Amino acid sequence: MNSKIIVASKNPIKINATKLGFQKVFASMNFELEGVSVPSDVSDQPMTNKETLQGATNRATHAKNDFPNAAYWVGIEGGIEKMGEEMMAFAWIVILSNEKKGKARTGTFFLPNKVVELINQGKELGEADDIVFGHSNSKQKNGAVGILTGNLIDRTQFYVEAMVLALIPFLNKEIY
Repeated sequence: MNSKIIVASKNPIKINATKLGFQKVFASMNFELEGVSVPSDVSDQPMTNKETLQGATNRATHAKNDFPNAAYWVGIEGGIEKMGEEMMAFAWIVILSNEKKGKARTGTFFLPNKVVELINQGKELGEADDIVFGHSNSKQKNGAVGILTGNLIDRTQFYVEAMVLALIPFLNKEIY
């Protein structure tokens, strides 16, 4: 069976989270992963739940269209959404095969006011995190979730649980 997975990102965090999620669900299988750059066709910083899901869907679909010789195509898109005066952060994961589609959202957490202020001025979340916390390239490392939890939950772990949830239709083929 073809066990190639195309991850619609070259971000090592997203590639590793995909690998770990698939290994949890399909422990007896060996996977070959490849990260590729494809467009999300949404804003660089998705600002709503709907736009974030659309970005993950678009990434997975572009990966499938551009790299058809695989078993799975995975799109991961991080996003934020205002809720009153606060702003929450989360990510969507969309997994495609030739037969099925799975999707799930990560947990949600709220961003500190200083980060929200920078986002409101037009910065992306990763850039705002770097400024507020004095990091560099945090979106390819532990991300906002890692910074804010003191790495109790790093960005990889944050995605792995949702990856497993997005694989539910592939685990339960007879009912999905």
